[in-house]
This record gives sequence, structure tokens and C-alpha cells, in this order.
Amino acid sequence: MSGPLTGKVALVAGATRGAGRAIAVELARAGATVYATGRSSRAGRSEINRPETIEETGELITAAGGDGVALRVDHLDVDQVRDLVRRIDLDHGRLDVLVNDIFGGDIHADFGSTLWEHRLDGGLRMLRLGIDTHVITSHHALPLLIRRPGGLVVEMTDGTAEYNRAYRHREGFFYDLVKAAVERMTLAQSVELAPHGGTAVAVTPGWLRSEAMLDLYGVTERNWRAATVPGPAPEGGSGAPEEHGHDQRLPAYEPHFCISESPTYVARAVVALAGDPERARWSGQVVSSGQLAPIYGFTDTDGTRPDCWRYVVEVQDRGLPANDTGYR
Repeated sequence: MSGPLTGKVALVAGATRGAGRAIAVELARAGATVYATGRSSRAGRSEINRPETIEETGELITAAGGDGVALRVDHLDVDQVRDLVRRIDLDHGRLDVLVNDIFGGDIHADFGSTLWEHRLDGGLRMLRLGIDTHVITSHHALPLLIRRPGGLVVEMTDGTAEYNRAYRHREGFFYDLVKAAVERMTLAQSVELAPHGGTAVAVTPGWLRSEAMLDLYGVTERNWRAATVPGPAPEGGSGAPEEHGHDQRLPAYEPHFCISESPTYVARAVVALAGDPERARWSGQVVSSGQLAPIYGFTDTDGTRPDCWRYVVEVQDRGLPANDTGYR
């Protein structure tokens, strides 16, 4: 498949679902050869216990006309990650784009809890899933990535640098620490890659309509706006806390969900960065899908350009009624 990324090789670590899956598909659609990895497989689920599998991601890459390899890899396992990078090296002798999207730690969160109230085992597991995985993957992948000038590392995160400057008390100590660490890892890698012509950028989606989020509200990508209006709770909505890591059920509807975005939106942001010869202007920074959309000219799947983080600050956090006018 030809495209702006033809000839490039990408590794999307954490591509079983959500943003990672969409990024793998869109990179392949743009012509890159994509290695997509995750723990959840038809051979067995990860601790997240979701039905999506890494094999399905591979099938979506093929359906999009792309070239990709879907592999079951635990990015906490040093040997598995080392073997993965060796395989990419043997297959292609290069790596042009590394996307660190591994997390899944939110299932261990006690949202709204203080540090001393939070389950310590869950909090420490969150740090392992959100920090150690990225470190292990970059440690092994960067020597291959710097073999050619122009390599790109994308660290997926949650929240802009400006928004995360204040302590995110609703998400709590461990979640806040993971996202602060990802921002710092981005800065560190940007400095260390610069002499090799490389770039590191952190990218955040807005309110992502991931498979889990859609399930929580009992909607699909086709009828997601039903979650923004009052009415009977859709069957399957307000997911059980023991399944999703929350200490309470979500409301049956959420008007501010109007600013949500599909995983494809942030995936298009990553593709735009990967294809930009001047992407070093973003190196070391945190950028959002809504920030990049008007600059690079892409839209969400419905043709809109949601700017979630501006909406959150100017509308949602100020307690104003939901109104996405001017934010899409």
C-alpha cells in the first residue's frame, strides 16, 4: 500500500484496543509497515479482561489495506521486548516510528481516593504498567530507531501539560504520577534523540470513545450521542465497578460527553506527526489531537475537530452547561 509513510517501519506498543489500535491501523493505512503488540490475545485475556484481541488489530490493519504484524507481547517482560526488537531488525533493519501506548492501569485505580486510602498493590501495579513498560520498550527500541536520522517516538498520555500542571485529584496520586512521568520521559527522550536527528513528542487524545468507555455508557460508536441526553439507562451501561476499576457507577448519561472523540482522531494526529518533516518543532512537548487538527488539516471520522481540553477548562470545569458549540 502506498502512502505518505511508505517504506517506514513503525512499532505500536499497546495496540489491542482504543487509541493504540486506531494508531496501528492509520499508520498502516498511510503506508507504514506496522508491528502492533498487546497482551490480550485469542490465546488468553490480560488482567484488563476485555474481549478485544491483538489478532483483531492485525485483521483491521489488513482490512485497511495495510501491511502489519500483530504480536502478543508483554512489555513488562524484558526478554519478550528484546526479542520483538530483534525481529524488527532482522525483518527490516530499521525502525522509524515508536509509539508507546501501553497502560491499562486505570483498572487498578481507586478514583477519588487519597494516597493513603488507595489500594497500594493496585497503585504500584499502575506504575509498573504505565511507566516501566515505556522505559523497557524505549530502552530496547531506541538503538534501532537512531540507526537512521529522523526517528520519531510518540509517548501517549492523558491531558495537556497545562492541564496536568495542577494535581489531578479526581484521578488520584498514582494516575497523576504516571502521566507526569510520561511527560518527563518525553522531554528526556527528545534531548537524547536530538543528536541523532530524532524527535520525541507526547500526544494526548481528548475524551476518548474507547471500547470500554462506550460499554460503560451502553452505546456504540454509531449512537454514542445517546449517552449525552437524559433517558432510560441503556442496557449494559454504567459498567460494574469490579469490572472497570471504578469505585462507583457512571451516571446513565453525561452531557459533557458531547466533546468526546473517536480513537481515529488521535490516530490521525500521530500519522500527521510521522509524516511531517518539520515535526521537531514539537519535540519534548505534549500536544493534543484537538490542537493538531487545524494545523495539519485532519478531522475526526464525522468531519468535526473536537478540542476537548479547551472545552474541559472553559466549560466543564467551570460548571457550565454542556455546549460544544465552538469546540468542534
